[in-house]
Amino acid sequence: MTPWVTRLLVANIAVYFLQMTFPAITRLLAFVPVAFLMQPWTLVTYMFTHGGLSHIAFNMLALYLFGPRVELRLGGPRFIQLYMIAGIAGGLLSIPFTPSVSIVGASGAIFGVQLAFARFYPRERIYIWGVIPVEARVLVVIMTAISLFGGLSGGGGTAHFAHLGGYVGAYLYLRVIEKRTPAAQWQAKVEGPVTSTIAIGDWKQVNLAAVHELNRDEVQRIVEKIEANGERSLTSQERVFLGHFTPKES
Repeated sequence: MTPWVTRLLVANIAVYFLQMTFPAITRLLAFVPVAFLMQPWTLVTYMFTHGGLSHIAFNMLALYLFGPRVELRLGGPRFIQLYMIAGIAGGLLSIPFTPSVSIVGASGAIFGVQLAFARFYPRERIYIWGVIPVEARVLVVIMTAISLFGGLSGGGGTAHFAHLGGYVGAYLYLRVIEKRTPAAQWQAKVEGPVTSTIAIGDWKQVNLAAVHELNRDEVQRIVEKIEANGERSLTSQERVFLGHFTPKES
């Protein structure tokens, strides 16, 4: 877990319990495009409200899966900026397509995080329903097609254009920060300083069988990356992460 992902999880869950305790509050926080000028705050608050237990559970699971590595890659300030811009863009794109529909949910913001994850880790495999492996970049294409079809065919109770807006907002944000940051400086900020050794123990002695299943795939990916490209290919975040599973000198 990373700081901003933790805060967002807590904030979303807290607001959901508030909704369950005081149902009327949802009307004050939900985003209705035609009422935007009268309730401008809802362009932000809508992304912290949810329509039911399965809705918030799915969104928070996605945030938990994609968020930490994106936050580690971008850094906390840029991660929360990406999250908020994606969520706001999701609301804005909904205005011309679903002007009278009440919109709730963090999906637009989380779709933005998912796009950033695919941007940084395009070949990372995501297991749909825990079974079907799909590369992150392919998942974005699939979700874009589903959102376009769903949005143009009537929505079915899902704010598909908010999802697409999240992708658009995240894409534009990533393009802007990459263009404004010199290549060498961007590489340094993203990858961290390169050193000749890991200095975190002997990675060859990592016992994958002893690593918890939630971390096993990531540890294996980093080890395979070292074997293929050498220690210098690791990012600073990967070095820190692997350091938790390597033997330490006494």
